[in-house]
Amino acid sequence: MTSTVSRPAPARFVRDVVALGRPWFWPVSLVPYYVGVVLATRRLLPPVSALPEVAAGGLVIGPLMWWAVLAVNDAHDVAGDRLNPRKAGTPLASGRMTPSAAQRVAGVAAALAVAVAWNVGLAFALGTVTALLVGWAYSAPPLRLKVRPGADIAVNAIALGAFGLLAGWVTVRPVGAFPWVMAVLGTLVAVALYVPTTVADLDADRAGGYTTVAVRLGLARVRMLGFTAWTAAAVLAVVLAATGTVIPRRMLALEVVMVPLLVAAYRRLVTTEPSFRNVVVLAVAFLAPCITFALTYTGVW
Repeated sequence: MTSTVSRPAPARFVRDVVALGRPWFWPVSLVPYYVGVVLATRRLLPPVSALPEVAAGGLVIGPLMWWAVLAVNDAHDVAGDRLNPRKAGTPLASGRMTPSAAQRVAGVAAALAVAVAWNVGLAFALGTVTALLVGWAYSAPPLRLKVRPGADIAVNAIALGAFGLLAGWVTVRPVGAFPWVMAVLGTLVAVALYVPTTVADLDADRAGGYTTVAVRLGLARVRMLGFTAWTAAAVLAVVLAATGTVIPRRMLALEVVMVPLLVAAYRRLVTTEPSFRNVVVLAVAFLAPCITFALTYTGVW
C-alpha cells in the first residue's frame, strides 16, 4: 500500500504567489529595459557607478511590476479564466487562492515597487507610479481598459515597447535626452506581438464576455493589424539604419537580410497560425536583431 503525502499548505501558497507573477513574463519587460540601458550608456554593461540604480530598476520593471499588475488582473478575471483551458489551473481559477489574497499580493508588490523606484530616481519613481495606476485601470472597474478595443492594445504596447526602454534609460540619463524614435519602434513591435495573443484567447474571451480587439475586429482584420505593425517596425528599423539614426549604418546590411526573414516568420508563425507558442518563438527570433543592435551600437562588433 502506498501513501500520498500532500504538499504543505505554506509551500503551496508560496508556489501560487510565484505563479501570480508569471516569471516567464519577466524577460518581456527586462529585455527592452536592458536595451534602454544600452542606449543610455553605449555599453553592454553599465558602469559600476550606475549598477545599483540599474539593478534596482530591473527589480521593479521585472518581478515587482508583474506581480503588482498581474495579481490585480487575475483577481478581476476569475470567472472568465475558469472558461479558458489555458488558465484553468491557475491559482485563482482553480480556487486555491481567493481574489482578496491576490489583491493583497498586488498591494505588497506595488508598495515595494514604489519604495525601490524612489531610490532609483524621481523620474523612474513617477514612471513606476504611472505604470501601476495604468495597470490597475487595465484590469479593474470602472475603466477596465482590457475590454475596450484599442485601449487594450495601447496599454500593453506602450507599457512594454516604450516604457520599458525609457525605464532603462532614466536609470542612467535624463529623460529629456531620450531618443523617442526608438519608443515608436518598440511600440510597433509590442503591438505586433500583443495582438496575436488576443487571437489565441478569442474563444475563451467571447465565452467570458471580454470585448478584446480580436473579439471586436474579428480574425482577419486583427491578424492584418499585427502583420502591419510588424512590417512597419521592420521598415522603420531599415530607415533608421540607412540614415544612421540611433541604429548604426554598419547594421544596414544585416537589416536587409534579417527584415525579410522576420516578416516571413511573422506571416508563417503568427498570421497563419496564431498561438502563444508561436508568439514566443517569434519573440525569441526577434532577439537576434536586438543582440546585433547592442553589439554594433556599443562598438563591440
